[in-house]
Amino acid sequence: MVKATKAEKKIAYDAKLCQLIDEFTQILVVAADNVGSTQLQNIRKGLRGDSVVLMGKNTMMKRSVKIHAENSGNTGILNLMPLLQGNVGLIFTKGDLKEVSEEVAKYKVGAPARVGLVAPIDVVVQPGNTGLDPSQTSFFQVLNIPTKINKGTVEIITPVELIKQGDKVGSSEAALLAKLGIRPFSYGLVVQSVYDNGSVFSPEVLDLTEDDLVQKFAAGISMVTSLALAISFPTLAAAPHMFINAYKNALAISVATEYTFPQAEKVKEFLKDPSKFAVAVAAVSADAGGGASAGAAKVEEKKEVVEESDEEDYGGFDMFGDE
Repeated sequence: MVKATKAEKKIAYDAKLCQLIDEFTQILVVAADNVGSTQLQNIRKGLRGDSVVLMGKNTMMKRSVKIHAENSGNTGILNLMPLLQGNVGLIFTKGDLKEVSEEVAKYKVGAPARVGLVAPIDVVVQPGNTGLDPSQTSFFQVLNIPTKINKGTVEIITPVELIKQGDKVGSSEAALLAKLGIRPFSYGLVVQSVYDNGSVFSPEVLDLTEDDLVQKFAAGISMVTSLALAISFPTLAAAPHMFINAYKNALAISVATEYTFPQAEKVKEFLKDPSKFAVAVAAVSADAGGGASAGAAKVEEKKEVVEESDEEDYGGFDMFGDE
C-alpha cells in the first residue's frame, strides 16, 4: 500500500472537515490536554451514531474553515476561528448538545501528579494511616505535614492542602502522592465553547433549565418596564402600568374638583358617605356569620342524635350483653 504524501493528507483532511461543516450545524469545541489515544478512542466509540470527533492542527483547521466560508458563502462558520486556540478538537453532532457534553464528561481518566504539571484542582491529603514506615517521615517534614507514629506506621493528623489549583506540582509533592497511591487529577475532553448555526456561546448555557429561562425572561421584562416608565416611553410591558397611573391621576383630579367621570363616581360617593358602604360590609359579614351559625346548629343537632341512639334499650340487655 502506497503511503499518502503530506500534501495528499492535507487535501483529504480539508475535504473531510468541509464535509462535516456542511453536514452538521452544531459543533462543540473541546480542550484535549493530557488526553491519551486510547481514551480518545473510547470517546469516539461512546459518541458513535450522531457525533463525530475530529482532531487536527489549528492552522489546518483555520485554513479549511476559511476556504469553506469563501467557497460556500457560509460566513457564520468564521466565528469558529477565534476558538481554535491551544490543544483543541471539534465534536460535530446532531444530537442534544447537553446530552453530548454530558457523555463526553463521562470519559475521564485518573492521572498521577507529575512534576511540573499545573494542578487543575486543589489537592488535599486527608488524615489517616498512610501505611508507610517511620523512615518515610522526611517526606512529610519537608511539606510541613503533621504526623505521628501509630503502631509502627506514619499517620497524618490533620487534613493538609498539599497543592493549590493553578500551582505547578513539585518533586516532593509528586513523590509523596505516588507513595500514598493517590491519583488526584482526572483528564478528559473539556467543552470550552459551543457553536450552533453561526452562534457561539459558553457551555454553561447548556445547564440552564426552563425555570432559569423563565426567571431571566421575567427579570428582563421587569428591567424594560422600569426603563420605559422612567423615560415615559410606551411599550407592551409598560402600557398597563401607564394606564393605571393615568387613571390614578385622573381620579385624584376628579376627587379634588367637581369634575367627574363614570369610573370615579363610586369613589366620590364613598368619600361623601362611607356609612353606606359600612352597611353593605356589615350585611356581608352577617351572611357569613349566619352561615357559620347554621353549620354549628347542624353539628349540635347531629351530636344530640348520636347521644340518644347510645341510650336506646336493646330488649332488656345492654349493648355489652348484660341483663
